[in-house]
Amino acid sequence: MVNEKSGSTARHDRSVPDPVAEQAGWDEVDVRAVDTVRLLAADAVQKVGNGHPGTAMSLAPLAYLLFQNVMRHDPADDRWLGRDRFVLSCGHSSLTLYIQLYLAGFGLELSDIEAYRTWDSATPGHPEHRHTRGVEITTGPLGQGLAGAVGMAMAARRERGLLDPDAEAGTSPFDHHVYVVASDGDMMEGVTGEAASLAGHQELGDLIVFYDSNHISIEDDTDVSFSEDVPARYAAYGWHVQTVDWTSTGSYVEDVDALLAATRAARQETGRPSLIMLRTLIGWPAPNKQNTGKAHGSALGEDEVAATKSLLGFDPEQHFTIEDEVLARTRQASDRGRQAHAEWDERFAAWRTANPERAALLDRLQEQRLPDGWTDALPAFPADAKGMATRAASGKILSALAPVLPELWGGSADLAGSNNTTMDGEPSFVPSDRQTKDWKGGPYGRTLHFGIREHAMGAILGGIALQSLTRPYGGTFLTFSDYMRPAVRLAALMQLPATYIWTHDSIGLGEDGPTHQPVEHLAALRAIPGLDVVRPADANETTACWQAILEHGDRPAGLVLSRQNLPVLDRASGQYAPADGAARGGYVLADPAGGAVPEVILVATGSEVQIALDARTLLTADGLAVRVVSMPCREWFAAQPPAYQDGVLPPHVRARVSVEAAVGQGWRDVVGDAGRIVSLEHYGASADYQRLYTEFGITPQAVAAAARDSIHDTQQPPRPGGHQQTAAPTAGGTGDRP
Repeated sequence: MVNEKSGSTARHDRSVPDPVAEQAGWDEVDVRAVDTVRLLAADAVQKVGNGHPGTAMSLAPLAYLLFQNVMRHDPADDRWLGRDRFVLSCGHSSLTLYIQLYLAGFGLELSDIEAYRTWDSATPGHPEHRHTRGVEITTGPLGQGLAGAVGMAMAARRERGLLDPDAEAGTSPFDHHVYVVASDGDMMEGVTGEAASLAGHQELGDLIVFYDSNHISIEDDTDVSFSEDVPARYAAYGWHVQTVDWTSTGSYVEDVDALLAATRAARQETGRPSLIMLRTLIGWPAPNKQNTGKAHGSALGEDEVAATKSLLGFDPEQHFTIEDEVLARTRQASDRGRQAHAEWDERFAAWRTANPERAALLDRLQEQRLPDGWTDALPAFPADAKGMATRAASGKILSALAPVLPELWGGSADLAGSNNTTMDGEPSFVPSDRQTKDWKGGPYGRTLHFGIREHAMGAILGGIALQSLTRPYGGTFLTFSDYMRPAVRLAALMQLPATYIWTHDSIGLGEDGPTHQPVEHLAALRAIPGLDVVRPADANETTACWQAILEHGDRPAGLVLSRQNLPVLDRASGQYAPADGAARGGYVLADPAGGAVPEVILVATGSEVQIALDARTLLTADGLAVRVVSMPCREWFAAQPPAYQDGVLPPHVRARVSVEAAVGQGWRDVVGDAGRIVSLEHYGASADYQRLYTEFGITPQAVAAAARDSIHDTQQPPRPGGHQQTAAPTAGGTGDRP
C-alpha cells in the first residue's frame, strides 16, 4: 500500500487500513506524518476546549499531499511571485492549514499549534491574512474563500496579459495554480454558486477546487438540509468535474493515488476550472466520533483522543507528539521549494532580459507605486450650473486614467451603463468565443462583466486585490451594497485596495422607488472599520476623491455617486474652495464674506452639498454668517490632525446642521448637542427626485430653518444627546423633534 523505505517509525493498528499511496511515493514515514497531523489537530482542540478537529483529521492526507507533493511553494518566501496559491475556504478547519505550515517550515512552530485559538497566538480560530505567515486569504464566513479564489485566478490571467501575453500555456513565470479546499458548507452558500458560475464562464483553467464531501455540518447529517448533486451542478457551470470516493469499497480506504491522479488530470485541464469531489468520513479514524456532528465543531474528549492515539500507534499519554524523523521528512519541503524557486528564477531572469519595459512595470506594481506624473491625466471639469452626475464624472475619470494606470481594471454587476464603469475603448475580459456584438475583447481584456452577481463580485474584487499587482473596481447600485457586505467587511479586515463604485446613491434616483433608494446604507457602511465611504459633491470632487482612493493602497473604499446631475461648482473664481480639499475628507467649501466668524456651520455630503449652499444663500440674506463644509469622507476627515479638524469645525461654533438624504445615525458626533440633523428616517417613494426632496423636507428652506433652530439652541443649557430625530418625519419637516 505504501513504499516501505523506513522501518523505524511505529505503525498504526491494522484495523486502520494503510492509505493507497504508491504512486505518491509515500513510505511509512509519510503515513506517520499524516497520522501526526490528525493527532496534532485533536490535541490542539482538546487543549483549548473548542474548535473543529474532525475535518482537519480526515483531510490530513489531502493537505499533506498538496503541501508535500503537489504545490509549488517556497517556505522561505511566502510572497514568491511564482508560487501556487492555497485557499482554505472552510476556514473553521484552520488546523488543516496551520499544521502544514508548521510541518513544511513556513515559520509556525509546535508551540503555535499548542496555542491554537488563544490570545496573541499566530493560530487564531480562522486563518487571517497578514496575521499568519503563509495564509493567503482571510476565510471565516463560508464560501468567501472559494469566491475570492475565483478573483485570484482572474487576476492571474490579467497579470499574465500585462506581463507575458505571448508565452505558451505553462511556460510563463507568471503561470501558477490556485488550489482551494472547500466543504459542504461552502457549497451551500450562495456566494459560491455565483462565483463558480462566473468561473466556468471565464474558463479559469488554473483554478482547482477540492470539495470535501463528508455529509456533516454542525447540525450533524447534511441529509436534513442538503441533497443536491454538487458535481452535476458544477458540470453545468462548465467545470471539469471528478469524484474520488474513499468509501466506495464499503470500507474506508484513503486512496491517495486516486486523489493524486485526479489532481494531475485537473492540472492538465487548461480550458475549465476543476472540481474534485472527495468523499471522506469526518474525524477519521476516531473510533466513536468519526462521521458524526460531534467531530465537526467540538473537542473529541480526552478518552476519544486517547483511543485514537492508540489506534494510530501513538502513546495516549503523550500530547503534541512530533517525531524527529517525521519533522525531518516534512521539512524537506523547504529544500524542494528552494530548488523550484531557483529554477523559476532562471526563467524569470530570461523574461526580464527579453521584456525590459514589462519588467519595469512589474517592479512598479510590486512596489504598489503609482507612476510619475499620473495625476496629469486626471480631468478637471469646467463650472457648469446645469451640472453632471458624479457617476458620469467617475466614468470620464476612469477613461482618462486607462492609458497611464494599466493596473486599474474593473466593471459592473450588469449595470455598466448606469454605473459608468467602462473605460472608453478598453476590451472586455472574456474568453474570445464569448464576445458579443456590444462587448469585444479576449482573455486578457480589461472590462469585467460580473453579471448579476453582486455578492460574488465583492469577493472576487477581494481576491483580485490579494494578488497585489492590480487595482480592481466593481460597480452596482448603492442599495445593493447589502449583497456585497460580507465581502466588503473581509476586504476591510484584510486591508485590501478594492474600490466599490456604488451609484444611485439616494432618493435622487427617483422613480425606481423605495426598493432601490438607499436610506440606511451610508450609516451601515460607515460602521465597517477600515472602509472609506466616499460621497463627492460634484465632478471635481469626484476627481479629487478618485486620486485619494488610488493613493491609499492599504484599505478598500466605497465611492458613492449620484444618478442625477449636480452643479459643477465655480472654484476658479474663488467663490468656492478648490476641490482638492476633498482628499482630507472634509473641508471649508464656502465661508462668510469678509472673513467673518461663522455663526452656523452647514455640513453636507454628495448631492446635499448644493442644498446646503442654497440654504446658505437664504441665511446670508437674513444677515447670518454661514460656513458650508463639504464632507465627502467621514473616515478621511477623522484621520486628520485635531488642529485641522478644529479649523474646519471650530469647537466654539456649536450651531451646526448636517444634511444627508439618508438616516441621520452617526451625524450627532459632528453636529454636537446643539446641532440639527436634516435626514431621511424612513423609506422613499416612487416619483421624480425633485418632488421627493421636497416632500421629505430635504430642501434649502428646511436646512435654513434647522440652522435657525440650532442657533437658538446654543443659547440654551446643553442638552446631552441633542435633539433626537423622529422615526418617520412628515413631509416638509426637518426630521428633528423640538
